[in-house]
Amino acid sequence: MVINKILHHRACHLCEAICGLTIETTQAPGAAPQISSIKGDPQDSFSRGHICPKAVALQDIQNDPDRLRAPHKRVGNQWQAIGWDEAFELAARKLWAIQQAHGQNAVAVYQGNPSVHNYGLMTHSNYFLGLLKTRNRFSATSVDQLPQHLTSYLMYGHGLLLPIPDIDHTDFMLILGANPLASNGSIMTVPDVEKRLKAIQARGGKLVVVDPRRSETAAMADQHVFVRPGGDAALLCGLLNTLFDEGLTRTSALPVDGLDEVRTAIASFTAEAMAPLCGVEALVIRQLARDFAAADKAVCYGRMGVSTQAFGTLCHWLVQVINLVSGNLDRVGGALCTEPAVDLVASTSGGHFNAWQSRVSGLPEYGGELPVAALAEEMLCEGEGQVRALVTVAGNPVLSTPNGRQLERALEGLEFMLSIDLYINETTRYADLILPSTSALENDHYDTTFNLLAVRNVSRFNRAILPKPQGALHDWEIFVGLAKAFAALSDKPLKPTLAPAQMIDIGLRQGRYGAQSPFNLSIETLVQHPHGVDLGPLQPNLAARLKTANQRIQAAPAVILDDLQRFAAQQPVGDEQLLLIGRRHVRSNNSWMHNYHRLVKGKPRHQLLMHPDDLNGRQLQDGQRVRVSSRVGSIEVEVQACSDMMPGVVSLPHGFGHARAGVRMEIASNQPGASANDLTDERYRDAVSGNAALNGVPVHVVAA
Repeated sequence: MVINKILHHRACHLCEAICGLTIETTQAPGAAPQISSIKGDPQDSFSRGHICPKAVALQDIQNDPDRLRAPHKRVGNQWQAIGWDEAFELAARKLWAIQQAHGQNAVAVYQGNPSVHNYGLMTHSNYFLGLLKTRNRFSATSVDQLPQHLTSYLMYGHGLLLPIPDIDHTDFMLILGANPLASNGSIMTVPDVEKRLKAIQARGGKLVVVDPRRSETAAMADQHVFVRPGGDAALLCGLLNTLFDEGLTRTSALPVDGLDEVRTAIASFTAEAMAPLCGVEALVIRQLARDFAAADKAVCYGRMGVSTQAFGTLCHWLVQVINLVSGNLDRVGGALCTEPAVDLVASTSGGHFNAWQSRVSGLPEYGGELPVAALAEEMLCEGEGQVRALVTVAGNPVLSTPNGRQLERALEGLEFMLSIDLYINETTRYADLILPSTSALENDHYDTTFNLLAVRNVSRFNRAILPKPQGALHDWEIFVGLAKAFAALSDKPLKPTLAPAQMIDIGLRQGRYGAQSPFNLSIETLVQHPHGVDLGPLQPNLAARLKTANQRIQAAPAVILDDLQRFAAQQPVGDEQLLLIGRRHVRSNNSWMHNYHRLVKGKPRHQLLMHPDDLNGRQLQDGQRVRVSSRVGSIEVEVQACSDMMPGVVSLPHGFGHARAGVRMEIASNQPGASANDLTDERYRDAVSGNAALNGVPVHVVAA
């Protein structure tokens, strides 16, 4: 028998690093092709052959028997496979009827993190969801990076104009609330991040990590600073105050308004005043500011740990201002904005903020979305405008949003729920209809999002590796089918649409590297470069791309300066109080990668980490089962002694808790762990953006 072997090249879509892969398939005569190996692509100029365990698991996702491959309708407590036409008609009829009876906002939408990892979802989800015309739209953004987008919107005029650390040229990198060795970078597309961080040190530079846990990244840093969870804003205020107070600022050529107001606003937030709030000594804060200012090229980078806390927007504003006043914003070796081949900043408006508010708690919208901390209450609170139906897209908010048990109760009371998803998971088990798309390797792909966040300007188009199965639909085709069915009921004309690849081709040809540039990028030219195209290092460009009304950086947004009053009124946390933080692992990705043998093998990773002194003080033993409680609920989990934890801080990983009844995923159900979001509090959030504060949650730990 002749076995046909074919080598394919594409980028991994499972995390932000978009590493290049070499995938070998084999095919026997008359049989479907099978994946035989997945390796890093050494010819990829961006990832340079790097690969992490998640990429190898692409094979497991493809072959997973738990993955749905046809539409499924709930019939009582059972699931029944149905055809696509019946599924589209059912979804449209139910959603239309609910909106006719209760108004457009009676239907809510939740879009999960994988939405930005698949270009069909990016290009076509709104083709259907936009027809619903509901203001109750939510996404994983508001349990993650919303404060970063809001800060860029307020300062630079566009939420996607995000300065990225120029990691390959900096001499001093200050990292807060991030663990890129586990995340592979986040709002910083940076494959092979460990080598890039080591390269900073090799050229005589310095890496400093601020984190309540000595994380994998902190362990390799030149300096690790423990900070009390939720105290990052105080530390950053102390750093910025020191830069002003000790004359360590540099004049920037950027057009800026409001720096005098900033200096005045933070004048009282000295390192000495901030030390009790962040748990970092004043001398350490001042020396860190001096070291940062003394570096020729430095960058301050804050990520999820500083986003998901009570002063998340304040933190990210402080990060931007520190880079600005130190002369490192829009500077090689500092923080620079990527110039992608398909530029969403150039092609979209800056957006809007607080144009409307949530019905129950009055939380502000950003870019047409409300904070997901308000989702459950919008379902549970009766009255005009109550959410009665939900559409979820590639999301599992029961495990990924605050107070998951409350959301479960809310989902049980819905009149109808539609899920576009590959799995029956902890959330979609409440759906009435689940529509699964083809798998990633059966799809073409172009990274519109992560090319926008990359530490180099790069581009590549990924061809499908495997053929589309008979009877299956790509995700964009599902949204087109839903849109046609819904438009037929509303008797409104539906605009024609193009396939995702055609849309990207237009964006490439009209972009800065298109027909008018030497690169002459198009889908055709990218197909001829299967290892990707390197478009060059990041360069200063912020001044020309500002989208503020006066084309100047707004250093002192009123809504942020107002929040300094809330910040100044806070009280130091008592030493007896335990504060909960999350953590990430390179073999995990939020709530949906615990069903693959390659990733879950090895030592268990679901334990609660606690400093030995905190264990002893509560008469607890390493390995003991404990009960962890917060205002909203409690869980039971195994505790693990860990001297890498800051005393007074406990850590539980995000995305576990697969023991809910009715979930089919066999591997995950055998190693369920506990959900950290059964403890996080929907009332504990960043007051400016409404983003959920998942870090710094007060908890009690006792023997189970």
